[in-house]
Amino acid sequence: MHGGQGLAEGPPHSADPQALFSSKRWYLQASEKGPQAFAGTVLLRVREAKEHSDSVVARVDGVEDRSGAEALRGCRIFIPRSSFPTASEDEYYWVDLLGLEVVNREGVKLGKVKELLATGPQTVLVLEYEEDGKALERMVPFVGAYVDRVDLPGRLITVDWQADY
Repeated sequence: MHGGQGLAEGPPHSADPQALFSSKRWYLQASEKGPQAFAGTVLLRVREAKEHSDSVVARVDGVEDRSGAEALRGCRIFIPRSSFPTASEDEYYWVDLLGLEVVNREGVKLGKVKELLATGPQTVLVLEYEEDGKALERMVPFVGAYVDRVDLPGRLITVDWQADY
C-alpha cells in the first residue's frame, strides 16, 4: 500500500471491489513478507475509498501521512460479510460455499467444500472426504455443466459427478 496524505493503496483481489467501497470498517492483517507494522488483526475506520488505476485508494482514521500508509503496504484487507453486495441469481460468494456438503444426482456424498480454486476459465470446488480412515480430496468444476443446484440454506450442492471421476 502507498499513497499521499493518509491514503492507503493496493490491488483488489476481486474483479469488482464494490464491497470494499460499501464498508466503513476494514480489518487488516499484516503482510507475511517484509517488515510488519503490527501483529494480528487491526480495525480501520474508512473515511473514503475509491478505485484508482488498478488499485483501491483509501483514507482511513489513524493514518495521517505517507509513512503511516507505507507501513501498511502488502496488508490483507477483510470486510464484514454484511458489507458484501447482494449476489445476483446463480452467483455465489466463495465464503458461502465453504463447508457445504456436495452430493451427486444419485445422492452419493462426495465430500464437503474445503476450498475453491480459480483455474483461469473456471472455478473448481476442492472437496474433502474420508475413505478407509484417510482424509482425501477430489475436485469438481464449479460450472453449470456439472452443478445442478446450490442450496445455501440447506448447505448442499448437487452435482452431475461420480465418486470415481
